[in-house]
Amino acid sequence: MKSYYFRCIFYFMLVFAIVSCKKPYDPPVIASTGSYLVVEGAISSGSDSTTIKLSKTVSLSNSNIINPVTGAAVAVESDQNVVYPLTETSNGNYVSAGLNLNAARTYRLSIKTSNEQYYSDYVPVLSAPPIDSLYFKIVNNGVAIYSATHDPTNTIKYYRWDYTETWIIHPAFDSGFISNGDTVLTRTQSQQVFTCWRTDTSSNIILGSSAKLANDLIVDNPVTAMNDSSPKIANEYSILLRQYALTADAYNFWENLKKNTEQLGSIFDAQPSEISGNIHSATNPSEPVIGYISVGGITSKRIFITEQQLPAWGKPFPNENTPGDCVLLDDCCSYVFIPQGTFGPPGAPVNQVNEYINYDKGANPVFIPIGPIGPIGVPPTGYTAASPICSDCTLQKGATNREPAFWK
Repeated sequence: MKSYYFRCIFYFMLVFAIVSCKKPYDPPVIASTGSYLVVEGAISSGSDSTTIKLSKTVSLSNSNIINPVTGAAVAVESDQNVVYPLTETSNGNYVSAGLNLNAARTYRLSIKTSNEQYYSDYVPVLSAPPIDSLYFKIVNNGVAIYSATHDPTNTIKYYRWDYTETWIIHPAFDSGFISNGDTVLTRTQSQQVFTCWRTDTSSNIILGSSAKLANDLIVDNPVTAMNDSSPKIANEYSILLRQYALTADAYNFWENLKKNTEQLGSIFDAQPSEISGNIHSATNPSEPVIGYISVGGITSKRIFITEQQLPAWGKPFPNENTPGDCVLLDDCCSYVFIPQGTFGPPGAPVNQVNEYINYDKGANPVFIPIGPIGPIGVPPTGYTAASPICSDCTLQKGATNREPAFWK
């Protein structure tokens, strides 16, 4: 029995010693106060606009992840000292209309902040060939999108792609009525909130190379994929793919950046390494600058994918904006009946349309009217209604009820 108690005491002391020896460890990189310039974008040599985004790095312990560089003087310069200034259109975003640059010249980016001067290396103008095709396949209970391209001159061996995707979203209910604050009225077309469009941009680095092939040909290049429960493919989806031509050095930069940001999840992945771009500080040559500037024409292609082109997946689509613990739209959205006018003897329920819908009458509003209650052709005795998030698509993250100009 004594040996049992001694063992218990020994294990207790061992656990206590292990726990008490733990100390927080903050790697030097987390505590570092260094803030380095980050340059995103490319110089367009054709009719497309050039957009350069400037920001500064922040420490991992900093809760503010957005640190734009404002008030800088940004310009494209040729090797013949021709200067094309960019204009700051929003915090940290510098834009120029189409530059139509001379393909026989080389160009660089000049950045002048309040206290430092930066230059990129002079780089040649590379024009990306057209995208031959952009297509999708049904794979693994989902949709995978691919592209194909080739260069008939057999000179462009390295490529990068990014994309913008847009899709239609619908709430659970189609609201045909709206309150003007005092009265419930029929919605006009401009007030409709059943069909919205949401847009997002690519976050992964997409690269391709034909350097090891006899011909400059890229086929079945993976662009993106969505599983069968993705709300992006619930109704109608469109993707615009942009294609950039790269030099070997630019390709190596993006490949290294991809390894450092997307392939560090296990012990078998590549170890982090220094990311060396082609932008340098003229004021402080030892200061790291993150980014790589390329110059060239951009080609693009768009496709649409409709619900009719896809299988009947047999699954409801999730609504990421529904309140509470609801995961699926149909699990949490239901409509209610809202009577209009005071009914019955004194003390009867108040006018619930004023209480829950008409905000000039004191409503929050808690509900949005969907349809009238009562016979057609006579004033309604009330309305069916639902919570705003279940009947107004504009309340969903990033959604707008204005149809994009490219939407067919």
